[in-house]
Amino acid sequence: MNILLTCDDIRKILPHRYPFLLLDCVTHIDPGIKGIGIKNVTVNEPFFQGHFPGESIMPGVLIAEALAQLTAVVYCSKILKEKGINDIKDIKNIESDEIARHVGYLVGVNIKFKKPVVPGNQLVLEAALVKSLGILTYVNVTASVNNTIVSEGKIIVSERE
Repeated sequence: MNILLTCDDIRKILPHRYPFLLLDCVTHIDPGIKGIGIKNVTVNEPFFQGHFPGESIMPGVLIAEALAQLTAVVYCSKILKEKGINDIKDIKNIESDEIARHVGYLVGVNIKFKKPVVPGNQLVLEAALVKSLGILTYVNVTASVNNTIVSEGKIIVSERE
């Protein structure tokens, strides 16, 4: 696996911080089009204390959030390209707020959850921006573990005004 963006790079793009930064790395990105990222699921995640005691399962809403965060990275990578940053690794030379302020909002979710995600799993996240209508962007998303899809669907995100 070739890591394109590390967690430190992602923190330059996203405004999210612990415990809500759910994207560990990005392994592929086509700016403004699609991306692939990784969420390593560990037993140390704070949500496992209560979901569910004796049967640790990652909440579906957090899988959806991880997919939305990957979507934000894909979207913001287009803005980086427009600013003349063609090599995403050059992100180290920009200020965090310069890009993070462009991260929009999650406004719609239609995701099916097919299998539980448990500690020790590595979620491979995929997001492909399908079309934009005004300030809304429609995105196809999938999450898989060991090449088996555990969730898939569509999300809608909006730009910040």
